[in-house]
Amino acid sequence: MREVLKAGSLIEQPEITPEELQLAVRNHSMPVEALHYDVTPLGLHYLLIHFDIPAVDVSTWRLNVGGLVQHPLQISLDDIKSRPARTLAVTLECAGNGRARLSPRPQSQPWLGEAVGNAEWTGTSLWALVEDAVARDDATDVVFTGLDRGVQGEIEQQYERSLPIGEAMRDEVLLAYAINGQPLPPQHGFPLRLIVPGWYGMTHVKWLRSISLVKDGFDGYQQARAYHFRTLSDERGVPVTRILPRALMVPPGIPDFMTRTRFVEPGPCPIEGRAWSGRGAIAGVEFSSDGGMTWSDAALQPAASPFGWRRWTFAWTAEPGEHDLCVRATDDAGNAQPLEQNWNLEGVQNNAVQRVRVVAGSSSREVQKAADREP
Repeated sequence: MREVLKAGSLIEQPEITPEELQLAVRNHSMPVEALHYDVTPLGLHYLLIHFDIPAVDVSTWRLNVGGLVQHPLQISLDDIKSRPARTLAVTLECAGNGRARLSPRPQSQPWLGEAVGNAEWTGTSLWALVEDAVARDDATDVVFTGLDRGVQGEIEQQYERSLPIGEAMRDEVLLAYAINGQPLPPQHGFPLRLIVPGWYGMTHVKWLRSISLVKDGFDGYQQARAYHFRTLSDERGVPVTRILPRALMVPPGIPDFMTRTRFVEPGPCPIEGRAWSGRGAIAGVEFSSDGGMTWSDAALQPAASPFGWRRWTFAWTAEPGEHDLCVRATDDAGNAQPLEQNWNLEGVQNNAVQRVRVVAGSSSREVQKAADREP
């Protein structure tokens, strides 16, 4: 254990725990060099699994649609696939992305900053299906229940989340059965999952078992207790919803194996990356080579999808020496990335700028010295 100062008092900061390591080997982030791809290859897309991956027999699986509806439904996967289909490129990001960089560090999946991916999801309209069941006038929320089951917060539970009907009615909200042109693999929610463009990943319930319309909200654990931005344990906090803006760059040059410090030759060094936001379209991306003291505008390419990330490029000239590269995004609603993380108990909504340490024009001895200085 080590002690850190937070809010005027000393708090014990735990070292990495076996439990966190166990989570880290079950889940994985996207290698940041995968930002080269418009569509993230399936095996490189980030993955978070709360409990266990259910083994589903699709021949007996059915999706139940009920609650405050006039005509409850029970639907097979073939029935769902026979409905009008739509394919959307959607950027998904975990709400806890960046958690491991907080101090003191909340103990959960230790993401550094690459818990993201941009895939092409194929499915059918959620709301068209609900309309077939005929929602009652007093329904206010739609609850999505997965087949995955476990214990969290000392409560045994199915993984469940809800959306207000106004959000669920959006045309782009899908019941997805394919990713990048392939059937959903088990780890991504086979046979059916929810896709809610613009919202953090906890909303996109996998292994769907049922959809239920309710009134006066939903107070399940994952909705009412988890995924809230709060700094005190006795406060309710603010629910996590839409994705805050973020830009990531492909680190230039070659990496040191352990520290990931990058090494480049002096001279022209083109930089590229992707930016996204669930709160507005990306309006600008800025690049800095001096740790955020000065900024220059990057060039933006047209967005391939209104719900996916946007490519940006910057023509950087690497001068000999050490550099702290940063990149930040702003959306058209005026939301911008901060330089520092916003600490909170769960470690959610951390969208501080990415930092990449680069050494230009270094000899092999200087390379080793630079690696040794990495904290």
